[in-house]
Amino acid sequence: MKKYFLLNLVLFLASVAFAQNTSQVPVNQNENAPVLNFTQKEYDFGDIKQGDVVEHTFQFKNTGKQPLIIAGVQTTCGCTATKWSNQPIMPDASGSITVQFNSSGKQGIQNKVVTVKSNASNQVERVIVKANILTKEN
Repeated sequence: MKKYFLLNLVLFLASVAFAQNTSQVPVNQNENAPVLNFTQKEYDFGDIKQGDVVEHTFQFKNTGKQPLIIAGVQTTCGCTATKWSNQPIMPDASGSITVQFNSSGKQGIQNKVVTVKSNASNQVERVIVKANILTKEN
């Protein structure tokens, strides 16, 4: 009975250790990889009126040594839309991601996160837009 317990304990601990090592997100370790470098990662629209549609363009530069490819951009809400170029950004070149926020049906302080996925050494980056939405009667 003790042998089965010890064997099961060893197998369990080994599987836990193995699962932790394989579940990590891979990081592009290539020293020549592109690097996505935003000039700013957060923008505050300040006070806006309910129903306003506002937009901001986040600028970035590829400070790496290979072309940067934006694989996708995800938003946290249907009220937020994005536009970006699907063309590779060459080393030392710049690009942009435009974020549009529709405040219809929203009120108070809003923080919307936009997740940018790419082939860069920093494969996932996030930018944030903020606003304080005033109701129409204000």
